[in-house]
Amino acid sequence: MKFRRKSADPTSAGGSTGADAHADEAAGAEVPTGPYDSSELPPGDGERVDLGSLLIAAAPGRELRLQVDERTGEVQAVLLTGSDGALELRAFAAPRNGDLWSELRPRIVAEMAQRGGTATERPGRFGTELICDLPVTLADGQAATQPSRIIGIDGPRWLLRATLLGRPAVDPEAGREWEDVITTVAVHRGTGAVPPGDPLPVTMPESARRLG
Repeated sequence: MKFRRKSADPTSAGGSTGADAHADEAAGAEVPTGPYDSSELPPGDGERVDLGSLLIAAAPGRELRLQVDERTGEVQAVLLTGSDGALELRAFAAPRNGDLWSELRPRIVAEMAQRGGTATERPGRFGTELICDLPVTLADGQAATQPSRIIGIDGPRWLLRATLLGRPAVDPEAGREWEDVITTVAVHRGTGAVPPGDPLPVTMPESARRLG
């Protein structure tokens, strides 16, 4: 499904004019940024695609896709794709006061090494992230390397794992635009008991199920 840009009326409810923005800056008000918990979305947030554990805002120029396990029919991940690359999103249950991302990073590094690749930690916009290179075989049989940036963000009882693929993984300028997309994502943890580290369920929208 493709996103289309919606026209914004700065005088409508929930909107703000340039003067309002300057007033907020002058008052020292902080503009809220995500990723958000679903219970803490800012006023006037707008329409989102409800995928269960992930609520995705419109991102002009990006197309929303779902990675589905052909054997089970379950949605495994959410992909936002663009002309220069893609962003893979997954949400996991996490301890209430824990730092799941610090626990997962060494496992990802070890997994990359087992597959013949590398993963290196570095500081980033959202904290420590992983820069990865994984050997792959192209459709024509040639060997290549797939770069990626894996970003982990701890929220209230959840972890959002965002993986940048393609140019955004290696080009800082392109990466910043996709980082902005990450700040618009909302995670819905739900109240059910889910073991820490287990993926939170992603569900296909009713409209997509009807079309299928």
